[in-house]
Amino acid sequence: MPSPLNIDDFLQGSGPILDVRSLGEYEQGHIPGAVSFPLFTDDERAQVGTCYKQVGREAAVELGFDIAGPKCGEFIRAAKALAPDRHIRVHCWRGGMRSGGMGWILELAGFTVHTLIGGYKAHRRWVRDTLASPKKIVILGGMTGSGKTLILQELAALGEPVLDLEALANHRGSSFGALLLPPQPSTEHYENLLAEQWAKLPSHRPIWLEAESRRVGTCRIPNELFAQMEAAPAVEVVRSLDERLDLLVEIYGEAAEADLVEATERIRKRLGGDRTQAAIQHIQSGNLRAACAIILDYYDRAYRHDLKRRGNVIPQVNIAGLSPQDSAQILIDKRSHLCSDAEAAIAAG
Repeated sequence: MPSPLNIDDFLQGSGPILDVRSLGEYEQGHIPGAVSFPLFTDDERAQVGTCYKQVGREAAVELGFDIAGPKCGEFIRAAKALAPDRHIRVHCWRGGMRSGGMGWILELAGFTVHTLIGGYKAHRRWVRDTLASPKKIVILGGMTGSGKTLILQELAALGEPVLDLEALANHRGSSFGALLLPPQPSTEHYENLLAEQWAKLPSHRPIWLEAESRRVGTCRIPNELFAQMEAAPAVEVVRSLDERLDLLVEIYGEAAEADLVEATERIRKRLGGDRTQAAIQHIQSGNLRAACAIILDYYDRAYRHDLKRRGNVIPQVNIAGLSPQDSAQILIDKRSHLCSDAEAAIAAG
């Protein structure tokens, strides 16, 4: 019989993880790194579920064997390709019949199989618990175009603990944030990705995160993590407007005109009709820098409004003219002092 493991042992185990739920379930969210290895298609799963409700468990089990039986050889060959050493981990939604059935098939074929107690549902509980675990955080703030993401990348390269919220969401956090990036994950899977990274980060060293609202595009930052971000000290990097415009033109210069116009239209109500039209005209005439200058005015006002709402005085670091690497080194050098000032401001507020 396959050996059942709790979530911690399962995640730390050896061999590929086979997610035997349907493809639709997998795409909604899955254990990072798991391979979609469905016992049933979405339609087949629906058939078995309907049979279970209308006829009963015994009939549903028989139908499941009727559907899965002819696929057994295909399952075994696919598993051999994924795990030449024949060690494999298998899970379904609750750790029930689907993972048990697949585990039985593969074990008969000579595999060492471990199943997940509680299935993917247990993993989702682990995600919630992991994201709720407290850690030291430093929030990196700054106006749009300040190069915060590039600085975070350099901080990581210099050995600093970093959680890149935007990279995991495939989004830069503004109306234009999805341009030139892959599709976003579901919020459920975003939480899975965050928890995987959060579990790897140290609890004794400050972790750098970029200042974000509750949503990064369509992905929502889980409440457990966002509450820690709200209470954390923050520092703000400051660049000149010209530098910020240079960076935005560099980032979005390859985007299609139609996509830039669509992204601008999405903030029409907040930007204002006249400024929206002016920005669109600049985009259509090929003057992206002038369009960005108009759009930045809106984002700068929104940023200042948010700072005022929070009521905290955030220490600033002037990085005008500096490379992302030099900016990161300055932040590291000043981290203790900046965090002390930020924490004092929070206490005074």
